[in-house]
Amino acid sequence: MDDERTAVAERYARFARDEAPGRSDLYAEWAAGVAADDEVQATLARLPAARRQPPLVFAVSRMLGAPELGYETWRAWVSGHADELIAETGRRSLQTNEPQRCAALLPALSLIDGPIALLEIGASAGLCLYPDRYSYRYRGGPSLDPPGGASPVVLSCELRGTHPPRLRLPDIVWRAGVDLTPLNPRDAGDRRFLSSLVWPGEAGRAERITAALDIAAEEPAPILAGDATEPDTLAAAIAAAPPDAVLVITTPGVLPHIPRAGRERLLTAIAAARARWVSIDPPALHDRWRPPVDAAWGGFVLGLDGRPLAAVDPLGASVEWRDGAAAHPG
Repeated sequence: MDDERTAVAERYARFARDEAPGRSDLYAEWAAGVAADDEVQATLARLPAARRQPPLVFAVSRMLGAPELGYETWRAWVSGHADELIAETGRRSLQTNEPQRCAALLPALSLIDGPIALLEIGASAGLCLYPDRYSYRYRGGPSLDPPGGASPVVLSCELRGTHPPRLRLPDIVWRAGVDLTPLNPRDAGDRRFLSSLVWPGEAGRAERITAALDIAAEEPAPILAGDATEPDTLAAAIAAAPPDAVLVITTPGVLPHIPRAGRERLLTAIAAARARWVSIDPPALHDRWRPPVDAAWGGFVLGLDGRPLAAVDPLGASVEWRDGAAAHPG
């Protein structure tokens, strides 16, 4: 147990020092408090190592009612709700379902003639499966709305670079996903959990996620529970797509969370499918980029069928277009 407590202390100290500053003062305070608190460390050491991430533990505590106040108040809440916190955290996982990513995906989707059958790997509650239902405000580019008018979800994004494609909303006729533990946009607990994954201090994100959940709840996309790195799971998801639509498989930010062997299986299966592939990945994560990119790329890579198109913020705040050859749909 001493070793487990030490591991918790080190993990939370690292989070307080390297990850939370500049993003959430409250999480920085909570993490620093845990790093110096033997009793709370012992509580969190009851969790499997894969469920001890500070953003997960803090989100679940807030979901269950922990007040967003200083560390001593949070510590007292944990002391009184330890069993509940451990049980709920043990069945949850980090599932950042940020609809803002659609602002980074849209330039790649604009290059694909529809109709589109959209399949997302790691879909969570499916909020990135509705890029045709959101409004977009590109600084340095166009403003786009669905045919019925402005959406309750308005995504602002900085667009830079030369010769970007003509941005347009995709013609999506079918949408579905695969996830290890899908979330239901109509379920109150799942909705509360997704909102709680927003760090305190991140203005506007919780409201955006709630509005996107409302859109998804109107017409929930089917999300298959399973491991997409297993060929049979991915094959089953692909088989459900309509044959007269262009199958587009998206992996927006999920690949870094898949162990290397599984990631390679998945990429091989996607390459073998009769599908277009749109991804947002760290540049050095895999070797499927043509032409190759490396860590000097700057930002994450927006890719289409392995071709690097743009340097993007991983959550969709900015797009810097770098592929002058991809100016028109195809």
